[in-house]
Amino acid sequence: MQTKHSFKYWQWRVIICSMIGYAMFYFVRKNFSFAIPLLNEQYGISNASFGAILSIAGIIYGVSKFINGIIGDRTNARWHLTLGLSICVLVNFIFGFSDKLSTLITGQEGGPDFIGAMVIIMGILYIINQIFQGCGFAPCNHLMVNWVHPTELATKMSIWNTSHSIGAFVAAVICGYLTDWRLCFWIPALISLFGIFFIIVTLRDTPKSVGLPELPNTKTELDDKEDDPKAFRKFIMQKVFKNPIIWILAITDLFVYIVRFAVLDWGPSFLKQMGLSQELSGWTVGIFEVAGCLGMLCAGWISDKFFKSRSQQVCAIEMGLVTVCLVILHFIKDDNNPILFLTMLAIAGFFLYGPQALLGVVASNQATKKAASSAVGLIGLMSYVSTIFTGFGLGWFSDHFGWGPLFLLMTGVSVLGTLLIATLWTLKGDGYQHD
Repeated sequence: MQTKHSFKYWQWRVIICSMIGYAMFYFVRKNFSFAIPLLNEQYGISNASFGAILSIAGIIYGVSKFINGIIGDRTNARWHLTLGLSICVLVNFIFGFSDKLSTLITGQEGGPDFIGAMVIIMGILYIINQIFQGCGFAPCNHLMVNWVHPTELATKMSIWNTSHSIGAFVAAVICGYLTDWRLCFWIPALISLFGIFFIIVTLRDTPKSVGLPELPNTKTELDDKEDDPKAFRKFIMQKVFKNPIIWILAITDLFVYIVRFAVLDWGPSFLKQMGLSQELSGWTVGIFEVAGCLGMLCAGWISDKFFKSRSQQVCAIEMGLVTVCLVILHFIKDDNNPILFLTMLAIAGFFLYGPQALLGVVASNQATKKAASSAVGLIGLMSYVSTIFTGFGLGWFSDHFGWGPLFLLMTGVSVLGTLLIATLWTLKGDGYQHD
């Protein structure tokens, strides 16, 4: 009885504290989107330039997420998180001195050479930031699959996944009130600095590390060959890289992230063009995230309660509902009714963030806890290929054609995602060996 009580304490401690720790990563990541319109106003930097930075850095983040996924299956999650967040905080403090660094390099305080150098500096810093942002999700996923049983993973991972939205929401609201682009980097970095010490003090890696038993009924063929690198590589190939289920989940996540980043990365610019203030734009994107939080919680609970933890079925239904919302958004965007637009955008976020959370749950259960981080790493790589389209692609498109057809484009993407995930409708719940 004492062991059960102790396990529950540590399980919820790991869930809650890793949520707070991961939210800190979003503080020093999504702040860049709110610095973009301020930098555009002050220096006239084009959307295409910022879009190129977002695209390149997004791909690098995807690669980093992939590499850290493989590393995350073999390392201590607490120190993995600490390293990543520490570098991100440092980079964001340096970000605020981009104009000073440009002046130091060019000897100018304005003009094309100054702006060009500043764009390059920001691009380099943002790429470094994205490399170490990849140290965030993989170790957290490692924690979750080691502390939460597959039959509860959809519910509790959905709770954990609200950390994305909490971090993005708070960052959006804070940055929405900042009128100096430098503060958009410095204030979130200062908050995240405290997050580093919080992670070190509160988190522990596995039940075994605090003297507790491992999760029941999570046996894999790797259990008796834990220290054999060859056996581990073979296991990873079988469960992840040669597994068609993981590839279907990865490509579906690509479509989910195209829609998600179209709103998060370009939402402030799109909404400002519609006539909304910087503050109201921040609240609108923030509310999209809050609605996403509620959607994730509902999707996880519904998956475990009514769909026997077959989360792919919930994903297919919700992607279909996202498609309907995007069609409606296209037709109401020119009605000059911010309340109606905001409401429908929030509903779209509610349905979109269910698949965003649950696709990783399906992958983790299919790959098992021994390869879960590698599986979500591969999915992370594919999902961030989306930045090719949402970064430079949408930046260039908006410079030439405006934002008018945005929601129709996203509707097509959502339809593809719906059809693809529906092919896994009859998939069994997990990939463990059951007695």
